Amino acid sequence: MESAIRPEFKVLSSETIERVIGEAKDILHELGFFLENQEALELLEAAGADIDAKHRQVFLSPDMIDRAVKSAPSSLCLYDTGGAKVVELGGDTVCFDPGSAALNILDPETNEIRPALTPDFVAFSKVVDQLEHIRAQSTAMICSDVPQGMVDRYRLYLALLYSKKPVVTGTFAKESFNIMKEMLIAVRGSVEALKQKPLAIFDACPSPPLKWSDLTCQSLIDAARAGIPSEFVSMPLTGATAPITLLGAIVQHAAETLAGVVISQTVQAGAPVIWGGSPSAFDMAHGTTPMGSIDTMLIDLGYAEIGKHLNLPTHAYMGMSDAKLLDAQAGLESGMGSLLAGIKGINMISGAGMLNFESTQSIQKLVIDNEICGMTYKFLQGIGRRDEPIALGLLKTLISDQQLLDHEHTLKWFKTEHFLPSQVIDRSNFDDWYRSGKTSIGQRALARVNELIEKYPGISLNPAIQKELTRIARKDAERFGLSRLPEQESP
Repeated sequence: MESAIRPEFKVLSSETIERVIGEAKDILHELGFFLENQEALELLEAAGADIDAKHRQVFLSPDMIDRAVKSAPSSLCLYDTGGAKVVELGGDTVCFDPGSAALNILDPETNEIRPALTPDFVAFSKVVDQLEHIRAQSTAMICSDVPQGMVDRYRLYLALLYSKKPVVTGTFAKESFNIMKEMLIAVRGSVEALKQKPLAIFDACPSPPLKWSDLTCQSLIDAARAGIPSEFVSMPLTGATAPITLLGAIVQHAAETLAGVVISQTVQAGAPVIWGGSPSAFDMAHGTTPMGSIDTMLIDLGYAEIGKHLNLPTHAYMGMSDAKLLDAQAGLESGMGSLLAGIKGINMISGAGMLNFESTQSIQKLVIDNEICGMTYKFLQGIGRRDEPIALGLLKTLISDQQLLDHEHTLKWFKTEHFLPSQVIDRSNFDDWYRSGKTSIGQRALARVNELIEKYPGISLNPAIQKELTRIARKDAERFGLSRLPEQESP
């Protein structure tokens, strides 16, 4: 039986891909990149890089870059808190996770954007844990009810406590990594177990143009030594911090990301890395960074093709919107981004739930985006061939008074052939919709959120691990004069 054809497309020719990679190598060889981290400077110099110590400029030879790319793994696996394999990132495998590090939340009751609090994060994590099409979680928002110095590790504490899914996270301070690693080890059981079954990905963001800061480089070093995957998140802004041309931005992205690959592989050959990013086609009229722009999506798709050509796992921030409410713009941009990223086979697609230029999370949008992710997975399955002959045999068996609605062939295949959404998606007739209260998608999404929170099965970690995580978080809070952690449930 002929298998289904997976839909696909390309945005760059093979010749252009080679040209982009070649120019990125030329940039790193001739112009170099600025590196703040002293330890990384010393490691790269010992490995043969040309260093201008006075100006902290690093120059990499093409051979050094090629060796680093070759030593980086072509795929990596992620596991949940219980040690079960969730996904292998590589090839054209697709995994969705929520957008990370939002400062605000769209209040589900008032529809006002406000700072996020601990109960918001807890509710969000409970819902993420039950959404079947969002296979990883993230440290999705920054809680404003704890001291700023501990917000990065505090959100990881909550994520590990309330969802068993692997988590995409990152550090805001150099000292955070060891505290966050301690939390991950508490869940996994040992340093070696964490290395064997990665539970978290750490984002590392170079600063455009062509700069790796002290903080982000330290995260790369620490993650490589711990065997924890690093996800490069290069962020060129066209016409602002990168060339105005989309292809020029892709070249700069490649140079910044290749520098990250070299740093990580110099620290530890074989360290797991992901070729990711969060670029934007800068909006000159408004001074904003529209993530829902089709131009931004083209940059994402283009740099993903570079990463795939280099045989590395890929990531992109797609499936989000710049809208401020749950309106048509939010659906338009999120649906386009998710589907395009899925067809491209980007391995980790971040952005579910996000609004307002990556600054705001919405728990209602999260459950709407879960439906978009499910539709994307269904689309990627393509059109299967179930029978031989395809339809002739079935039609021959029908008699004039028999209906296909209750035919055994229909009952056998309808769930496989069709995507069946939750009640968030309205497919009722007009009369039924009218009688049910003429609900909008936002109202149905909120009902689904409340249903999932009510159904939350409880924390899956054993009590000893819960206790250890809380001990680590409380000890950290005491360093900032916080005598107790915030209440985790809404009053």
